[in-house]
Amino acid sequence: MSLCFSSLAFNLHAAKNQSFITPLSSHFPNQTCKLSSVPSAFSSSSPLNLPETLNFIKDRLKPISASSNPVAEITNPPSFRGKNPKDINILVVGATGYIGKFVVKELVSREFNVIAIAREKSGIRGKVSKDETLRELKGANVCFSDVTDLGVLEKSLENLGVSIDVVVSCLASRSGGVKDSWKIDYKATKNSLVAGRKRGASHFVLLSAICVQKPLLEFQRAKLKFESELIREAEEDNGFSYSIVRPTAFFKSLGGQVELVQDGKPYVMFGDGKLCACKPISEADLASFIADCVLSENKINQVLPIGGPGKALTPLEQGELLFRLVGREPKFLKVPIEIMDFSIGVLDFLVKIFPSMEDTAEFGKIGRYYAAESMLVLDPETGEYNAEKTPSYGKDTLEEFFETVLREGMAGQELGEQTIF
Repeated sequence: MSLCFSSLAFNLHAAKNQSFITPLSSHFPNQTCKLSSVPSAFSSSSPLNLPETLNFIKDRLKPISASSNPVAEITNPPSFRGKNPKDINILVVGATGYIGKFVVKELVSREFNVIAIAREKSGIRGKVSKDETLRELKGANVCFSDVTDLGVLEKSLENLGVSIDVVVSCLASRSGGVKDSWKIDYKATKNSLVAGRKRGASHFVLLSAICVQKPLLEFQRAKLKFESELIREAEEDNGFSYSIVRPTAFFKSLGGQVELVQDGKPYVMFGDGKLCACKPISEADLASFIADCVLSENKINQVLPIGGPGKALTPLEQGELLFRLVGREPKFLKVPIEIMDFSIGVLDFLVKIFPSMEDTAEFGKIGRYYAAESMLVLDPETGEYNAEKTPSYGKDTLEEFFETVLREGMAGQELGEQTIF
């Protein structure tokens, strides 16, 4: 079953003898459409009606359209790189995530035909409705499906009646918990590969993370397992390729203390503030880099670490920058890293007695990791993080981001379910 919307209208495929009624997209704010046959899991609580005379818009739809004879499994598709962007079908999973939304917007701006997979209730704790999702992903063809269920995802794509050229995965566990990491960072991501390949996809762009270089956490292990299987897929089929993008820190992950410092509070850091460094990259710049991976031949079958412009910054330097922007003398609160080590030891002991505390212990380890490990390329020869070997991309700077947050606050920059400085 698939429920698919485009910026002009939408198409629905489902079983007979049930009714489903839902609003049309924002291009027709005063119109509604009566459709048929949807399983009860997707039923609407507020049915509306639309005259069938709106069928005239059919010719204006993007290539995703209803088909009574869905396209069969597609093998050996021609290379998509010779097509015009508007004729290239890109499937985006994780489209409602923080980076995913930027990626959809960037791909749409480049005139690709974007198919965005979304949950009916998306966002942190499912607070974002279908209508909000359609607004956020304007310009894309939105299909409400479930990437954690391979059968459901395959059926959704089959019902679209079109082939897929490229899959872009922006999937990531929101919490970093043990089970959630394997469910999303590995299984759901693999589902998108399997389902995309079945519809003819010959290229896969994966949003990973630079921290997988030193895998001490479950989400890192889950990501690496999928990376290895993605690489093996390309090795076994020379008609298939990948681009694995490993970004450094996002701006929003460094913005948690901006408003605290603005209110006169000290800047909190672990140790001397030099334990970890990064080349932070803006969400828009990262989305642009990911979009580059769709057609750029020099990014085929590559693992691509990427950071933002400028030098690498330690927490101490980030704090000094922030105090300069607010016009105050720097005031730091230095927390010994050993406190976290002690807490993790206690949690690991408690997990042996109370297995349900497994995720709590994992969250402590995540905090410890980001407090001590740099988000830079790890030089295999020296075993040290190397800022010079970490590529830079884009134009947005952390200073500009801090200035924006000082003016406008952190609205729209919400972190996941676990917030760690």
